[in-house]
Amino acid sequence: MSKGKSSFVFALLSALALSAACAPTEKSTANAPRPSTTPQQAAADGASYEQELESWKAKRLASLKSEDGWLTLIGLFWFKEGENRFGSDPSNEIILPEGKSPALAGTIRLASGRVTLEARPDAKITSKGQPVTTLELKSDEDGEPTVLELGSLSFHVVKRGERLGLRVKDRENPARAAFKGTEYFPADRRWVVSARFEPYQPPKQVPILNVLGMETEETSPGTLAFEVDGRPYKLEALKEKGEEQFFIIFADQTSGKETYGAGRYLYADPPGADGLVRLDFNKAYSPPCAFTRYATCPLPPAQNRLPLRVEAGEKFAGH
Repeated sequence: MSKGKSSFVFALLSALALSAACAPTEKSTANAPRPSTTPQQAAADGASYEQELESWKAKRLASLKSEDGWLTLIGLFWFKEGENRFGSDPSNEIILPEGKSPALAGTIRLASGRVTLEARPDAKITSKGQPVTTLELKSDEDGEPTVLELGSLSFHVVKRGERLGLRVKDRENPARAAFKGTEYFPADRRWVVSARFEPYQPPKQVPILNVLGMETEETSPGTLAFEVDGRPYKLEALKEKGEEQFFIIFADQTSGKETYGAGRYLYADPPGADGLVRLDFNKAYSPPCAFTRYATCPLPPAQNRLPLRVEAGEKFAGH
């Protein structure tokens, strides 16, 4: 990473953590809908909404604590061109936990963007339950990556920008067993808002920086305009490959205080025939980086740093 980009990333993270860098509010958004005023929002009031929210929280917790959840992540190793040896020996390029792997389990070869496994037969590596020694590995860029298993360990190839690496998980990671759960702001239907979808024609590419200083171009179908307490705000929506829902990365004036410093994530269904999108900030949650240092979380773009306190959704208590 260049010195200039590194300084920029540090400044960005610091700004997020202190909630000091806020995008200016717009002077007016004449027809932006107000919170919880549509019939659809009114229908969500009462016990049914509380049950829906509790069900969402339970699924969120189950996902975090699952055998494939973020709490199992124990390593991220970027490949060099050519051979990348893996095993428990510290001289390997990819170091697996001692007692969980042979000293040398095999080699992962990167050649012009193609990744292949060359495993030792005595390492007993499997994929989909079948023993493997030689195999071409698909990255997560291709949708479902090739997952390899070695005892309690699993690993697969990730691609971020132009870089390829190996993400390593351990279902016996002590952090998983020790995890006590997350905290939330009290449920508040004031933070279930209707946003007017303002599409880009055509969708545009927006630069998104991640915590490692890598920048990628992501597709934005448009912005979401809404009001809170009569004041207008906007958020840029993203569209992930293969996903129907909108993905929103945002920070606000709770970031770095009650909530995670590098912002939070939120998903929303695409607009209906009326052009409205339901934004439920009670379902805003911390990115994977709040739970592990081996994630590659995208950061909120400058236009998604809200100059208000969003007192809804998941808090951060130093996981």
